[in-house]
Amino acid sequence: MKLVPILLGIVTFCALTVSAFGQDTPERLNALEDAIKTQSRTIEEQQRTIDAMKEEMGKQKEEEPLQKSQEESPFSSKVSGFFGGSVLTNPNISLLMDTFVYTSNLSNSELANRGIPGFTTLGKDARNGFNMGAAEDGAELFIFAPVDPYFNLYANIPFSDEGVALEEIFAVTTSLPEGFQVKGGKFKSNFSRLDAQHPHQWDFFDIALPYRAFVGNEGLGGEKGAQLTWLPALPVYTLFCAEVLQGENGLLFGADARSGPHAFSFFVKSSFETSDNSTLYFGPSVLFGKTRNGNIVPDTDFDGSSSLYGMEAVWKWKPSKMQGLILQSEYLYLTQHGNLTDLTAATVESLRRRQDGFYFQGIYQWYRWRFAARYDMLELFADTFKRDGAQQELGETPWRATASIEFNPSEFTRIRLQYNHDRSGRDGRSNDEGILQFIFGIGAHAAHTF
Repeated sequence: MKLVPILLGIVTFCALTVSAFGQDTPERLNALEDAIKTQSRTIEEQQRTIDAMKEEMGKQKEEEPLQKSQEESPFSSKVSGFFGGSVLTNPNISLLMDTFVYTSNLSNSELANRGIPGFTTLGKDARNGFNMGAAEDGAELFIFAPVDPYFNLYANIPFSDEGVALEEIFAVTTSLPEGFQVKGGKFKSNFSRLDAQHPHQWDFFDIALPYRAFVGNEGLGGEKGAQLTWLPALPVYTLFCAEVLQGENGLLFGADARSGPHAFSFFVKSSFETSDNSTLYFGPSVLFGKTRNGNIVPDTDFDGSSSLYGMEAVWKWKPSKMQGLILQSEYLYLTQHGNLTDLTAATVESLRRRQDGFYFQGIYQWYRWRFAARYDMLELFADTFKRDGAQQELGETPWRATASIEFNPSEFTRIRLQYNHDRSGRDGRSNDEGILQFIFGIGAHAAHTF
């Protein structure tokens, strides 16, 4: 580095000497003095540059051990991407409001007592006029964030006029090998596609009829337990899953059916592309466990075992962002056996059930609009309901037809107009329902599944 100013000085000196050749001696001396001063300033600047570079190199050597330890630490602030520092300290928080106007040809008292004989004594949640929440939850608070490079944490806290509930709070592993993942806490079971969704994700205002009949108006709901999934490296997407649940759903199981965990599920989900713009998603499932509840037959308690088998299929066609079609269907089959205690007569008799149900729906998207239709029915193939071996005549086959129109001004707003022609009461009467629903969301929300 020191050769640079020396060579520069020699070149400058030679140039001045040549240019000054033939001049008077005083002028030549002045030119030489000016050249020496220029060389001195250049040498000083170069020396300052050299000193600064040496100082920077010394700092880098001192920082190398610290940087190495940070790179080895899983909690380093240098970690980038999904586990970046800003995400670790600032979780995604969103608030969702669900409100709707409801009208029916039935009175509020008739709606409250309109169950499905042979399936559930639970009536309708909605009342004529203004309501909050499709599942009686007017607002929902969602919180999501990575805990560290090994776990994510999710929480869903619904609000209603009666108070606050903790529907979901669970941790999910993110770094297990070989495609394994573990979930633990309180969560919505993934035994079926529709059960895993929150009400604001539904393609319709209300849940499909088989779900209302077998697990309740909001599905299985949040269950305490653990889930293990395995996604092996196969040419086709295939997910295997097992769940151990406390079994607190009031319709299918019951919190007092057994002191410990008494509900279990196993399922397989698979998908493959049917074309460049379409995908088919499908899979079987089974949910089973001990049951003790009083929601099947009025004024009775049931104590026994239940098994719910399912098969689901979803086909999505998406040629562009502004256009798409979704065809979706699920079939559910329930077997149940045990003892039915009559609370008024204090008698006990056996109960055997083999019942089924299905729904089929289609949703067509055109820009910000969505047009949807659904048909759901119970007792498609199985309608066994025996008390002490005697088949019960429960009335007409329950079914319902639905149509809806949706407008989505943005991804944070949904406006839905829906009509139901509901014949699930078995009494020959129709429940003609009209719903105008508004869903608004603010904040960052974790992505929904396919």
